[in-house]
Amino acid sequence: MSVSNTIREVMTRDYVGVSESDDLLEAGRLLREEGVDGAVVLRGNKPVGMLEVDAVLDAILKDGTAGTVSDVMADSIERVDAGEPIEVAADRLVGIEGSLLVVTDEGGDTVGVVTASDLVRAMALGREPEQDTTGNLEPNRTEGTASAGDSYSNQGICERCGALTSELVSFNGQLLCSDCRDI
Repeated sequence: MSVSNTIREVMTRDYVGVSESDDLLEAGRLLREEGVDGAVVLRGNKPVGMLEVDAVLDAILKDGTAGTVSDVMADSIERVDAGEPIEVAADRLVGIEGSLLVVTDEGGDTVGVVTASDLVRAMALGREPEQDTTGNLEPNRTEGTASAGDSYSNQGICERCGALTSELVSFNGQLLCSDCRDI
């Protein structure tokens, strides 16, 4: 696999944040509505913990009632630097029980989160074509489909500016050209 993306390129900048004093049931509903497995617990703009869907469900099933986010949040925050390679985030996610990592910049400020889904998407987009046992590329290719060896160009359109380029990279869930990645 040939993947050289940094965490900054694959992280999610818009993450779900909740407060320690939020009602646990409401926080669980928010997680469900947003389709995420976890949220960053914030005190002002500072992350102070993590809230996972499993913790919300466990608390409600155990007591039959819901308290506040502070009752079930994890006090530890798993952080990763935005400039690190995505393999660092993958290793960290495997080693924790949570579903996301808080991404920080050089100054320690929170700039987003990275989840296993973000990493799988980035790795799938950056992988080398598969080869069959004879060395031919794309063994599962069906008749009538184009490959890089056909007369078709190996280019795509940047999802931000619309430029046609052969150097698209997945950045925050979009395929972007080098000019738009630098914005």
